[in-house]
Amino acid sequence: MMAAPMSWRKLVYSPVLTGVFTRISDRLFRTRDRRRGSSVLLLAPLLAEADPSPLPVVRSPGSDEVQGTDGLRARFRWMAEHVPAFRVPGTHIHILTSPDQFYHTMKARIKTAKRRVVMASLYLGTGPLEQELVDCMQEALERSQEGDNPDLQVSILLDYTRGSRGKTNSRTMLLPLLKQYSSQMRVSLYHTPDLRGLLRRLVPQRFNETIGVQHIKAYLFDDDLIISGANLSDSYFTNRQDRYVLLENCGEVADFFSDLVGAVGDVSLQLQTDNSVSMMYGMVHPYRGNRDDFSASARQHIMEVVNTAHVRQHIAESERLVGEEGGKEDTWVFPLVQMKPLGIQVDEQVTQRLLTDAGPGVTVFLTSGYFNLTRAYMSLVLGLGADYRILTASPEVNGFFGAKGIAGEIPAAYIHIARQFYSKVCQLGQQERVHLHEYHRAQWTFHAKGLWYHLRGQVRPCLTLIGSPNFGYRSVHRDLEAQIAIVTENQVLQAQLQEEQEMLYQRSTEVSSSTFQQPDHHVKLWVKLLTPLIKNFF
Repeated sequence: MMAAPMSWRKLVYSPVLTGVFTRISDRLFRTRDRRRGSSVLLLAPLLAEADPSPLPVVRSPGSDEVQGTDGLRARFRWMAEHVPAFRVPGTHIHILTSPDQFYHTMKARIKTAKRRVVMASLYLGTGPLEQELVDCMQEALERSQEGDNPDLQVSILLDYTRGSRGKTNSRTMLLPLLKQYSSQMRVSLYHTPDLRGLLRRLVPQRFNETIGVQHIKAYLFDDDLIISGANLSDSYFTNRQDRYVLLENCGEVADFFSDLVGAVGDVSLQLQTDNSVSMMYGMVHPYRGNRDDFSASARQHIMEVVNTAHVRQHIAESERLVGEEGGKEDTWVFPLVQMKPLGIQVDEQVTQRLLTDAGPGVTVFLTSGYFNLTRAYMSLVLGLGADYRILTASPEVNGFFGAKGIAGEIPAAYIHIARQFYSKVCQLGQQERVHLHEYHRAQWTFHAKGLWYHLRGQVRPCLTLIGSPNFGYRSVHRDLEAQIAIVTENQVLQAQLQEEQEMLYQRSTEVSSSTFQQPDHHVKLWVKLLTPLIKNFF
């Protein structure tokens, strides 16, 4: 999610006019592109969204009451039919709880990496803490060469628009390493195919990030992997609360995410030692080439990783069933990918199926730093079914709080969205089933996202979703996202997940009608009028 101050003089480049520019661009370039055999893609309509068909629901007998390994397998086996399913010991999964722990874990793992460091993020910040991360990479690369065994490979995937913002940016932070270790290092900058033509020329920095970005947050060190929603920036290392899960010695999962990041990197712009960028040979350019050709090529390239892993894991599971049981492998990890601009919507379909299956007796704790549910997700939450405890940012911990200009009103837009949602809950008489909470913490911001899934009668969650998606329009339609579903019967891991959830919710207050009467929840009339037009851009 873009969070940067904006001045009033740039109001002309607001997301409302961005949509207008897109339509103008389409009209001006349609004839020229037809002669080239291509067309300029219109952005998704500002006020409409298409709801995909959820995965079919086939309930096992007594599935609401299932217990233990076989029970969890029966309830969630449908995931393995659609995405890779990795069995791992629950003892290899650790929940990190603080920005500081996240930061120091990354530094330590980079320093000891011997084969690979793979990092995917929206951007890399430019402060001293970020420089320390870069220094850790340099230390690891130096050690690799001194040992006469230069096998260590470092691969960084960032978003092109966010990573190129300003004179000092993510690219300039990484250039010295790229120049010194060009044979061992790769920096890829993903560029959305939707930012092209007249739109690309008219929309300035910061605002161009609203069109679509690379939003995956995966940090990999040999066979250890951190999946998170946190970016590589100082606030995410100090006082911006997110979620983080460390998978230790999980080679197959690490291989999958290494291949996934590599595939996205292949269809991205490659940073050169002179700070220029170019595409790999044979790859379609994201904004100069034909839009449909780029998306089709990228989709094929990325889905080959997903499908290959899916087939491999299906065969491995079949062999396991014939032979011995999984032993200590009491946990399943399902990677979920969402890249709607490229025609990939796995995460969206799985999430919808999870919410559809969440019937009476199930409790879902769902959190998003930017509460802006899609129409499909909102319908499932408001429909008769599970109990929901939804956690979002209070105005003072919203990442835009205190920003200059129009960006400073974005927290008010989220308040307006939350109030509309709460009003629907009340209109439907669902206050006993659907509860909305606001996170509070002085001098901190809130960026956590995901959910915890409790079966009927279970105090501890057996499933969590954790990663980059926010359950909003941007996550579903505009950005590249990835998260993992962790299904576990391991009681220690379940306890970790429960403690994580309680830690976040203990800093919250439940929303009531009086909440929106408080001075810090006042929303100006023009913000109320503008929010429906721009909500699909954040």
